[in-house]
Amino acid sequence: VQLQASGGGLKQAGESLRLTCAASGRAFDTYAVAWFRRTPEKEREFVAGINWTGRYKNYTSSVKGRFDVSRDNAQSTVSLQMDSLKPEDTAVYFCAARLWDIVMDTTRYPYWGQGTLVTVSS
Repeated sequence: VQLQASGGGLKQAGESLRLTCAASGRAFDTYAVAWFRRTPEKEREFVAGINWTGRYKNYTSSVKGRFDVSRDNAQSTVSLQMDSLKPEDTAVYFCAARLWDIVMDTTRYPYWGQGTLVTVSS
C-alpha cells in the first residue's frame, strides 16, 4: 500500500488543522493506520492510530481530547483532526500502515507516507 500525507501548514496556537493520509493499493480496509511525528527532540513519536475496523483508536496522552483520528474506507483515507493546537505540536507528521491492529512501535509499520510539516506559532 502506498501512502500520501497532506494538510500540513502554519497555524496559531488554539487553531485547528486536518491532516489526511490517502492510500492506494489493495485492501486498505485491512490496514491499521497511525500518525507519528518527528521533532528535533524526538525521532518519531506515536501520535494517534486507528485499527482496521475503525472501532479502536489510540492516542498519546499529550493529544487526547484535542486530536481525533478517523477513517473512510470507501475513500481509502485516514484523517487526523487537530484542534486546540499548541506550539509543542510543531513537527513533521507521518502516516504509516500495518495490517489489522495499531501498535506504537515504529519498526512494526512497513508502509510509510512522506511527512507533512505542521508549524504552530504562539
